[in-house]
Amino acid sequence: MRQLKKLMPLLSGYRLIFTLAMITVTLSQLFYAAGPLILSTAIDSIIGSNPAANPLAALFMDFLGGRDALREGLWIIGVIIVANTALRGIFLYLKGYYSAKASENVSMNLRDSLYDHIQKLPYSYHVKTDTGDLIQRCTSDVETIRRFLGVQLVEVAGSLSMLFFILWSMLSLNRGMTLYSMVLVPVIFGFAYAFFKRIQRDFKEADEAEAKLSTALQENLTGIRVVKAFAREAFELEKFDARNSSYRASVNKLIDNLAVYWSLSDFLSMFQVGLVIVAGSIMVIQGRITIGVLVAFISYVNMLIWPVRQLGRVLTDMGKATVSIDRVDEILSIPQENLIINGQEPRISGEIEFENVSFSYDGSKDVLHNISFQVKKGDTVAIMGPTGAGKSTLVNLLPRLYDYTSGSVKIDDIELKEIDRHWIRKNIALVLQEPFLYARTIKDNIRFTDPDKQDKSVFQAAKVASIHNDIISFEKKYETMVGERGVSLSGGQKQRMAIARAIITETPIVIFDDSLSAVDTETDIEIRKALEKRRNIATTFVISHRISTVSNANMIIVLDKGKIVQSGTHRDLISQEGLYKRIYDIQSSVEMEVLNA
Repeated sequence: MRQLKKLMPLLSGYRLIFTLAMITVTLSQLFYAAGPLILSTAIDSIIGSNPAANPLAALFMDFLGGRDALREGLWIIGVIIVANTALRGIFLYLKGYYSAKASENVSMNLRDSLYDHIQKLPYSYHVKTDTGDLIQRCTSDVETIRRFLGVQLVEVAGSLSMLFFILWSMLSLNRGMTLYSMVLVPVIFGFAYAFFKRIQRDFKEADEAEAKLSTALQENLTGIRVVKAFAREAFELEKFDARNSSYRASVNKLIDNLAVYWSLSDFLSMFQVGLVIVAGSIMVIQGRITIGVLVAFISYVNMLIWPVRQLGRVLTDMGKATVSIDRVDEILSIPQENLIINGQEPRISGEIEFENVSFSYDGSKDVLHNISFQVKKGDTVAIMGPTGAGKSTLVNLLPRLYDYTSGSVKIDDIELKEIDRHWIRKNIALVLQEPFLYARTIKDNIRFTDPDKQDKSVFQAAKVASIHNDIISFEKKYETMVGERGVSLSGGQKQRMAIARAIITETPIVIFDDSLSAVDTETDIEIRKALEKRRNIATTFVISHRISTVSNANMIIVLDKGKIVQSGTHRDLISQEGLYKRIYDIQSSVEMEVLNA
């Protein structure tokens, strides 16, 4: 089926191991099917006096010396039965070993492929995708696929070979009894197939409900500080309970369907066994078959019913696996971000020109309109404006987190879209509005972009970001472990560490996306003084709502509703009526009130 075809590339390099698993399970079933035949021959043709019903059994008896020799040495039959069981056990072990080895390697390849692909998906995809759902697909769904490959796929080969060996053995013993033994098998098979078609939808519902549950858990744990700060534990518990109840309902529905299937298949299987016992007993009384043949058929019908019932489990797991394969393939089929267009990797100094640039998230409504300005190398550009004006969107165009819809952006006279995405991002340091820190040491977080940076560079970057004194006050200083997402640090400390991480890269372009908002005014001044000494080293963009933060910039751009409504220096803008002057007047009056209080 089409879902399994999607797994074929991942089987590359392990197909031989899967083949060995198929061969060993077939051999184990061969020895399993030989057991009742040995027992039937011993009862009828060694202990009894009937000729061997199976031609291979007759040849084997002659090979061992004939009926008389075996009758005098019945222990030989016991040894044969033990050896047959031991060989089956050996091949079952090899089947488990090879199938587990192959499936584990395939699942490892699948996880690696997923992780690599997710890393290379566009920023716009990650913005609108639930993290919990991605985690679900990379863990639970991959495990479902692994379990199917490691157990059920190999069992398909085992069940088919078992059916072949048993049918051949039964037909060689008695065709009439074979017909009685097979009468309900098509019914059981048809029931299993119908169940498979129905169960797929239930498995998908359960999988999606589990993904929503994982998302709720991930969001709660990530935002636990906010939850506690606003005493929203009860609300979060209620939300989680709703998702949990939905998951329970979908799983209960699945279990109910499984219960119906297994109970009905048990009934049909036992009815088939009873039919064989009744029909066989009548035929024994009539002298049409021997007791040994009846014993063999009772054993065979139980062995025959098992792979047919197993087919239900195989199809059930196949239903779940196909859902998981589709969910995983849904990610893998999303086009990766095109990191390289024509391979240009120019030396970047920091001259930037926007010319009539517009941008739209959905392709219909522009959020930036005809943006035009020029920045010289080493200049500091400040961007101000109300919430939703498009400030972050504007600076996100530079590292190509989004591509502008129309117009032109040039860096050192080269069109931005013609520059390798990976290359331009290596030349831009971005300090986000919401800094993210890893659960590593402070030193490792600061030199995240270049782990080979010397301690001297780490200390210098921390000093520029005004975080050095805080760090050395910790017991383990720069070796202090930062909690997940930096939860052990204050908001200002996290922000300053993110600034240090950007500064240490020494890139020709640096962007501060409202990253000084979490620090106090005094610290803000210290950081700006340190950055002032680095002027002309890097072209700097600063998004801020503080007039004091942007006042020394070479150029201030004021955005409103995605348009540039004012631009110029601080001195220029406070001398003209407009949004900037209104913000300046408000902040100045607030400062005066604080001083006079």
